[in-house]
Amino acid sequence: MRRVSKITAACTVTAALAFTATACGESSTESSGSDKGKMKIGMAYDVGGRGDNSFNDSAARGLDKAKSEFGAETKELTAKTGETPADREQRLESLAEGGYNPVVAVGFAYKDAVDKIAAKYPKVNFGLVDSVASAKNVDSIVFTEEQGSYLAGVAAALKSKDGQVGFIGGVDLPLIKKFAAGFQQGVMETNPKAKVQIQYLSTGSDLSGFGSPDKGMAAAKGMLDKGADVIFAAAGGSGAGSIEAVAGKKGAWSIGVDSDQALDPSLSKYKDTIMTSVVKNVDGGVYDLVKSVKDGKPLTGTQTYTLAKDGVSLTTTGDHIKDIQTKLDEAKKKIADGTIKVKTTT
Repeated sequence: MRRVSKITAACTVTAALAFTATACGESSTESSGSDKGKMKIGMAYDVGGRGDNSFNDSAARGLDKAKSEFGAETKELTAKTGETPADREQRLESLAEGGYNPVVAVGFAYKDAVDKIAAKYPKVNFGLVDSVASAKNVDSIVFTEEQGSYLAGVAAALKSKDGQVGFIGGVDLPLIKKFAAGFQQGVMETNPKAKVQIQYLSTGSDLSGFGSPDKGMAAAKGMLDKGADVIFAAAGGSGAGSIEAVAGKKGAWSIGVDSDQALDPSLSKYKDTIMTSVVKNVDGGVYDLVKSVKDGKPLTGTQTYTLAKDGVSLTTTGDHIKDIQTKLDEAKKKIADGTIKVKTTT
């Protein structure tokens, strides 16, 4: 899930050196200086990059914490819309070649590229967010999105006036279906008479659904017209359009995703209608990997960040869910102890 406010436009590559430095059309930010012995951390963002106030920004917070704590040098590269697998491979390889270790890839779209490039650079530690890599020198950082979404479903069912709620997914993919499944289950187990509208903005390899706020707005308006008064959008930048549409409907609530979207400066005018956000603490996963490399004991394999471990959670900005917090806490406890088993498919 990736916001669109800073989706990077593709640029013309004018020289081979420029291609190597920016991996064709990406934005790049790099710290100054390159002292020998200084830790160097490479970050490859998904579309939207730093400043998306969602998925990528959560990863950026982990990078910033590690940079500050360890005095590290960092380099950040950002994907562009419609790029090829080769572009992702080039981005990761440029960081590995540049001596960055670890190299963190943010988003499931990097899986194949990580497997290929990590195998080529066995002495470099890689991180992959939201997917599981097969290469041995990779820390796969994954989350139980369905658990956080279940709580969002409970909140939606309790806050909805007539049980009409909606879910907007950026792309019809297994990862996003986890959000939909958990949300729908939370709604229906809280209010069996409720109705959940589910809509995806794009399918398959078309990832435009993560960066099309106009599509998010249109989908939300359609749901509002059909009676929905709570809409959860797990759609990256497209979610901003949904949030805007919901704000225009009196008495309706939106639910944000990945970061606390009520604190997003670009969405500040709508904060009073953002009930909560389903947060994935990507920053924690990124920081854990960097620290492990710094300590000489690099994390590898799969690290799963669950609700019980605060890997996913609901935000409380604005105190909009204060009145139902007890019931949310009850549901969280049941998920943590296994009483409630949350589905990952609808």
